[in-house]
Amino acid sequence: MLAQSMRIVFMGTPDFAVASLEALVTAGMQVVAVVTAPDKPAGRGLLPTQSAVKKYAESKQLTILQPEKLKDPLFLLQLQQLEADIQVVVAFRMLPEVVWNMPPLGTINVHASLLPQYRGAAPIHRAIMNGEEMTGVTIFRLQHAIDTGGILLQESIPIGENDTLGQVYEVLSKKGAMLLVKTLELLARGELKEQPQESMIQGVLHHAPKLFTEDCMIDWNRTTKEIHNQIRGLSPHPGAMTRLDGKTLKIFAAQPEVSIHSVPVGKMETDGKSILRYACVDGWLHLHELQLEGKKRMMTTEFLRGYRPAQENLL
Repeated sequence: MLAQSMRIVFMGTPDFAVASLEALVTAGMQVVAVVTAPDKPAGRGLLPTQSAVKKYAESKQLTILQPEKLKDPLFLLQLQQLEADIQVVVAFRMLPEVVWNMPPLGTINVHASLLPQYRGAAPIHRAIMNGEEMTGVTIFRLQHAIDTGGILLQESIPIGENDTLGQVYEVLSKKGAMLLVKTLELLARGELKEQPQESMIQGVLHHAPKLFTEDCMIDWNRTTKEIHNQIRGLSPHPGAMTRLDGKTLKIFAAQPEVSIHSVPVGKMETDGKSILRYACVDGWLHLHELQLEGKKRMMTTEFLRGYRPAQENLL
């Protein structure tokens, strides 16, 4: 069987998934339909907004399905009529068994971590926030429990000490796309055997649950390195947060400085020109890129040109 003859249903929503869909199209794969999220109102006018995957699918004139509910009888009938050999999921909703178990070859998922590590909705965020030096992408088969199915292929990448979520996200979206095509080609030839995740568990398992506001709030009682990792793992979205003059301050880039000081932890200091730093337990965190509530995102030097600090915050 040739990979190009496989009937594929692709399921995904954000831009991370677009790279994988594009790779399938470029490789000449037979994508018989694309399933993505319904259009949602957004912006000041609350106009219907299409997902990144839908926009790409429309540009390639692919069949698009946008079910509100994945157990909807009409949607299930549409899936059956597509007679897919396999389904591919990239950054989509959790599927009911009646959906993922429908094709003869089942459903495979592109996950942005080295499973079994970092199962969950925010694997890239969590890996960087935890200071990991390595991550990767995994292609695995879906089964009942989330992100626990047999592994088909994996590829790892290093995480640099200053790499951000945005940078790692971009690399993994491309790696995942290439690995997906390779996986389908090997599956079509019958040359791929899945490996149970249980046989790959070593040491402590780290999980990657969905992010909430409390995950974004900075605790200045932590070390400069820990806070720097938190900022990197949340940049460019949703952003690590603290308070400044009673308003929310989002931090997108910063530089840690380990040093001894007697300043109270969490205190902000600035020279009013180019330096804006917060005291941590083992030093300082120098802010380089930030956004104060109600203002645009900007570099620290630009921000300080229009900011008047209190006398007690001046260096």
